[in-house]
Amino acid sequence: MDALAELLDGPRARGALLLRMVMEPPWSVRIEDRAPLCLMAATGGEVWIVPDGDTGPVRLRPGELAVARGPEPYTVAGRPDTEPRARIGPGGTCATLRGEPLSQSMELGVRTWGNAPDGSATVLVGTYLLDGEISVRLLDALPPLLVLPAGGRTGPLLTLLGDEIARDEPGQSLVLDRLLDLLLVAALRTWFSRPGAEPPAWYVALGDPVVGLALRLLRDEPAHPWTVAALAARAGVSRAALARRFTELVGEPPMAYLTGRRLALAADLLRETDATVEAVARKVGYSQAFAFSTAFKRVRGVSPQEYRKGGGLPEQQGSLRGDRGAATLEP
Repeated sequence: MDALAELLDGPRARGALLLRMVMEPPWSVRIEDRAPLCLMAATGGEVWIVPDGDTGPVRLRPGELAVARGPEPYTVAGRPDTEPRARIGPGGTCATLRGEPLSQSMELGVRTWGNAPDGSATVLVGTYLLDGEISVRLLDALPPLLVLPAGGRTGPLLTLLGDEIARDEPGQSLVLDRLLDLLLVAALRTWFSRPGAEPPAWYVALGDPVVGLALRLLRDEPAHPWTVAALAARAGVSRAALARRFTELVGEPPMAYLTGRRLALAADLLRETDATVEAVARKVGYSQAFAFSTAFKRVRGVSPQEYRKGGGLPEQQGSLRGDRGAATLEP
C-alpha cells in the first residue's frame, strides 16, 4: 500500500448525506452539523463559502470543488454578506435560526433541496456523517477548507455525481457512497501533488525505509503482540534507533501509534459488525476485554457498548436525507 492509499484507509462513506442544493438569491445557509468532512461543488450560479474566524470568504466557481473539514462551522451563501436564513445541524437536520423545521418545506425532489425549483445557484453536496478515528489522520492532513480548480481529475466524477444524485434506483445510496469516496480520492491526489504540498509527518514517514516498514507492520498486523524491540528487529536497527527515528518522523512513539490504530479499528468493528466486545478486543490485540474497554473509554469517552449503541452519533431525525483557514489550488 503506497502512502496515499494509507492516507485514504478511511473514511469510507456509509450512508453519507448527498444532495443537490438549488437556491435563488438572496440565500445563506449556516452549517453547524459537526460532520468530519464535506465536499461541495458549484454547478451553477454564485456560491461563497464563509469560514468562521479570521479567514475571509472563498468564492466557489462552477466546476470547482471544495473540501471542508469539520467540526468547525461555516456558512454557504449566494453572497458573502448575506445573513444566514437556515441552519444545518448534526445529521443533516434543517431549521430556521429560531429552530423552526425546514426540511419538508424546502424539499424539491429526490435528494434535492432548496428555496426554488429553478434557482440560479446549484451546489452538489456530499457529507461524511460518521466520525471515526481512522479518518483522524486524514483530517489532520487537510486545511480547514481547500478549493480545487474545475476540470482535472475531479471533473468527470462531478459530472457523474450530478447525473446520479437525483436518481431513485435500487442500491442508489451505495452507488453514491462509492462516488463520494472516488471524488475524495481524486481531490486528495490533486491536492497532495501540487507544488509546495505539506503532507502530515506520518504520511512522509511511510517513505522512510525504517519507519515506513514499522508503520506497515503495525498497520497490517495490529493484533500482533508488538514491542519496540520486535519492530526494531524486523526493521534491522536497534531499539533506541527505531524509537528515536519513529518519534521524530511520526510525532509519537511506536506503541502510542499502535494503541491509536488498535482503538480506531475497534471503533469501526463495533459500528460495522455484530462481534462481541471480547471478540473485537482479541481482533485488535487485547487479551482481556476489561483492558480494552478501559483504553477505549479513556480515548472515546464512552464504553465500547455505549459506542455501539450510538454514543457520539449525530441525530438523524428530521434531516435533509429525505428518505476553518482556507486553501485554494489555482488552475
